[in-house]
Amino acid sequence: MGGKGFDVSGLRKLLGNIRGAKQDTRRFIENCVKELANRLLAKVIPRTPSDSGVLRAGWQLGPVVWEANGSCSVELLNAVDYAPYVEYGHRTVNHMGWVEGRFMLTFSVEELERELPPLLERRLKQYLDRIWR
Repeated sequence: MGGKGFDVSGLRKLLGNIRGAKQDTRRFIENCVKELANRLLAKVIPRTPSDSGVLRAGWQLGPVVWEANGSCSVELLNAVDYAPYVEYGHRTVNHMGWVEGRFMLTFSVEELERELPPLLERRLKQYLDRIWR
């Protein structure tokens, strides 16, 4: 019984792409984390009250950190000593009243979390499209 057999060149190409993607996954994840951190930074800075500009200028991103379990994170911080008081509120100097917090970081995180699903879906689709080519 004669036959042509199967053309597996497409499968070989796909396998090569998957192997390449496995090596590229770490870079993809790190790029996503950096993008999200920068988007958060872009949201929090304009929300930060600015009398002297010190608090607004105090926002910075730390380095990307990889954990042993494979997770990846980056820290957004503000080293200005009164940043937590502006974020969450505080008693007045005479302890007779309360200054409400501005929640500039809290509101920015909540906004980014709402934007997250379609953003990550788009990035993942682009990534997978590169693998399947």
